[in-house]
Amino acid sequence: MAKHPYAHARDDRSTVKAVLGPTNTGKTHLAIERLCAHSSGAIGFPLRLLAREVYDRVCAIKGAQNVALITGEERIEPKGARWHLCTVEAMPSRPDLAFVALDEAQLSADPERGHVFTDRLLHTRGREETMLLGSATLEPMIKALVPEAEIVSRPRFSTLSHAGAKKLSRIPPRSAIVAFSAEQVYAMAEMLRRFRGGAAVVMGALSPQTRNAQVAMYQAGEVDYLVATDAIGMGLNLDITHVAFAGLSKYDGHRHRRLTTAEMAQIAGRAGRHQRDGTFGTLAGLGAHNPEFTDDEVYAIEEHRFAPLTRLFWREADLRFDSLARLIDDLESPPPRDGLATPPQAIDLAVLKRLSEEPETASSVRGHGAVRRFWQACSLPDFRQHGPETHARFVARLWQDLRHGYLGTDYVAQAIAQLDNPSGDIDTLQGRISAIRSWAYIAQRPDWVLAREEMAARARAVEARLSDALHARLTERFVNRRTTVLMRKAGGDAALLPVRVNDSGAVLVDDEPIGHLDGFRFVVDPLARAADRKLLLAAAERHLPGVLARRAAELVAAAALADGFALEDRGIVWRGSVVARLEPGKTLLEPRVRLDPGLDRLSTRDRADLITAISGWLARHGARPLAPLRKLAEIGRAEDSGPALRALLLQLVDAGGALPREAAGLERLDTRQRDALRRLGIRIGPLDVFLPAALRPAAMGLWSRFATLRGIAHVAPPAHLPPVVDGKSAPAGYRRLGVQALRVDQADRLVRDAHHKRLSATARLVFLDPAVARSMGLGTASYATLMRLAGFRVHMPLSLPEGAFGPLAPPLWDWRAPRALVAPPQARPAVPASGAFAVLAELIR
Repeated sequence: MAKHPYAHARDDRSTVKAVLGPTNTGKTHLAIERLCAHSSGAIGFPLRLLAREVYDRVCAIKGAQNVALITGEERIEPKGARWHLCTVEAMPSRPDLAFVALDEAQLSADPERGHVFTDRLLHTRGREETMLLGSATLEPMIKALVPEAEIVSRPRFSTLSHAGAKKLSRIPPRSAIVAFSAEQVYAMAEMLRRFRGGAAVVMGALSPQTRNAQVAMYQAGEVDYLVATDAIGMGLNLDITHVAFAGLSKYDGHRHRRLTTAEMAQIAGRAGRHQRDGTFGTLAGLGAHNPEFTDDEVYAIEEHRFAPLTRLFWREADLRFDSLARLIDDLESPPPRDGLATPPQAIDLAVLKRLSEEPETASSVRGHGAVRRFWQACSLPDFRQHGPETHARFVARLWQDLRHGYLGTDYVAQAIAQLDNPSGDIDTLQGRISAIRSWAYIAQRPDWVLAREEMAARARAVEARLSDALHARLTERFVNRRTTVLMRKAGGDAALLPVRVNDSGAVLVDDEPIGHLDGFRFVVDPLARAADRKLLLAAAERHLPGVLARRAAELVAAAALADGFALEDRGIVWRGSVVARLEPGKTLLEPRVRLDPGLDRLSTRDRADLITAISGWLARHGARPLAPLRKLAEIGRAEDSGPALRALLLQLVDAGGALPREAAGLERLDTRQRDALRRLGIRIGPLDVFLPAALRPAAMGLWSRFATLRGIAHVAPPAHLPPVVDGKSAPAGYRRLGVQALRVDQADRLVRDAHHKRLSATARLVFLDPAVARSMGLGTASYATLMRLAGFRVHMPLSLPEGAFGPLAPPLWDWRAPRALVAPPQARPAVPASGAFAVLAELIR
């Protein structure tokens, strides 16, 4: 080997200090203080998440222009930066810095990454000070491998005690539930959503940004529970009072095994921070799979007594790149001394060996530089967790370009763009994030990608968008914000809920909608859990009276201005909501107002004010349209009008302003009373007695609504009162003419025009032009029916003689008093089988 594995450069002033102890001893905080006390330095962390967290803290102290963040997927390196926060794999192994610290150094015993930690533990030193942070179980190996190190033991700030097994529904707030598979994490989070409003989710498969967002949601108190895998045990400083284990075994990539007591303690130690004590336990109610701690495990965790580490994993770090065979030999070389062990084959070595067996790939790796570059490609982390076989194919594709120089910018940009899709479910987004992390790692390599900074920025932007989308999906699936707010603010007491109503009528608790006001009626959000509905209704009952009183005053003011009011089928509507309904009153035109039941919460005085205001609006709303009918009703109630006239006027009011002449009782009126009718604007026509001013859309619409309240049977008139309507039933104000109905004022017009034509003609038979009737939409048959009812008879022309050609003469009409219509029909001339008036002739045969 090129040099002894324990050799490292340092001067006589350099000190090595091992700060050992359980969780919550302030080790990391101490390292940050020592870093900032030196002129330069670096700390290596096991997770990118932790490196980023401490980077932000150091930037606040030293200024962002002086601090670097170096991880596999992200590099922020200001020129001249003196303080570096790194992941262990990305930190320089032989730095020229005043201070160096290694966090979670006990991970040197981890089968997958331990050899990297061991190399840093043995060789990475600061010029002035080196600090090794880790569990007390590491002490024997520190004494054996770094004998010059000063060992400092730190006690835990708070106590950790066993709380036994609890059902999920009994887990206290500010708790973390730890599971060991994605399926179990999702199941726990789903149950917490139903029981407690939701939970934040933390898993190793999430991107650091998504984990940060979920942790921030928990820390801010938006949710009171955290569901996590054992990723929570590595350095996440959270406000947790209790840790509940949903299981005590996991699959470690090779076999399904029970957690070691040290692993249990690392996870349980997340409970209780600084001076606050914490508890740990298991979940009950999981059937045959209920996890249980043994007495020895509980004792070990509470007393922080664990079996010391007896070996650390080691792999040669000073590699030779003469050939692939020499490189593989170095990577598989045995440890140089006791206390170090060969780790299981890591994925980078597995990929290297797999590709070196392919003749085409192996033949392309020739020379020291090519072997080094090929090893760097094989060292690409398997973020997608696809395993050696699939990951090797991905590396082989990269090598096709890397062996010739750089990866093509278009190729990298296209690969990144294909992943820039924030749609999809949780699993889909996790897969895309894993893939983009691979490209973020690739883009950070200055000797791999042209336009490195641009491609790295693109990859980080895509990861950020995907992470935001994944955080949104997790929150949407596992957090019921409304229930969370209710539990946090009220704890079951509706009086504690801060309720307000926004401009759109939504009822909010801490800006979270719990329902809305439909007028004055509180409607619970239909998506609310059944368990929440009682609390929501109680909250509304307790807090809304004041809001409703203010809204009532607003309604009274609006009624005076007729602002936002309308009369619809549902009743009197204000701003789209029903506030009152109509009931029959003393007279047809004077209905009573009854407030909607949704206003029952108002005080008696407010309700009386509302009835007065709405009744006033209704009177003003109908004042102009109904004025003609109201005048008839007023005179009809006067004693000096005479019985016959009073009866006729009240009949007209009840009929909407139009009566058939034969039902009007005109024969009982004297000359004075007939003059009174004319002064009132009532027209006595050949067929109907009607009030033209009442035959208007607004007037007929209001009359029809009020008549329905009184139980008066009628066909409601159409909204715009067209001259002609189709149908076998005549609406109020219309006269039925076969399959059509004609408005009575238009019928009177047509009949009067016919009489005017008759009286101005010199002959007995006259021609009546039906063009005006057709322009109204009245059919020929209906027109003939109208004329017949008015006393007119048609005389059809004779057929043309044989051999004669030309148009037929038009039909001619004469008139007799309507009583003559009952005489036996006379013989009529033959009607041609076809022609414009054939149908008309058939109707009057």
